Amino acid sequence: MAENGFYDSKVARIDLPPELGGPGASNLLARALRTGAVKDRLVRQVNRAAEQGAKRAAPIVAETIISLSITDAAAILAGAPGAATALLESAMGRSLVGAMLPGIDSGLKLFDSRIVTDALRLVSGIDLPRLARDVSERAHDAIYRAIAAEEEAIRANPAATRDPLLMAVFGISRL
Repeated sequence: MAENGFYDSKVARIDLPPELGGPGASNLLARALRTGAVKDRLVRQVNRAAEQGAKRAAPIVAETIISLSITDAAAILAGAPGAATALLESAMGRSLVGAMLPGIDSGLKLFDSRIVTDALRLVSGIDLPRLARDVSERAHDAIYRAIAAEEEAIRANPAATRDPLLMAVFGISRL
């Protein structure tokens, strides 16, 4: 959720969708959008939109974690690396996508004018609502990649967290 958090992350950074010149782009506008300066600005905008979506999703993730049962916690401790991430994603399903969509949609608004937006869609083929959904899906996946990387780091070195509970729990689980 930090500024440039998605953009600066090797795990969570979101590439441009084809409509904005990303992989698989074929039309003339998309090729023009692949130029260095334009592409970098678009990638930053897409990732900033993902940040706005993540801010909306964070309370839902926290609520889901708090509601996990003792049985869930035991399964995480006994489970393989990635068990916590898998359990969280299973418990939440695709609910993050819907939660993030309004924030991402607002973060992708390049123009406030419906007429300009419609003209852009007609000229370029870019469908902004579909683009917002696509970025929401990509942000969903990026969040779980980031959670998995953090879980892996915690399991590999619980002492680095400086959290006495995590250090005790994962220290005991290794015995």
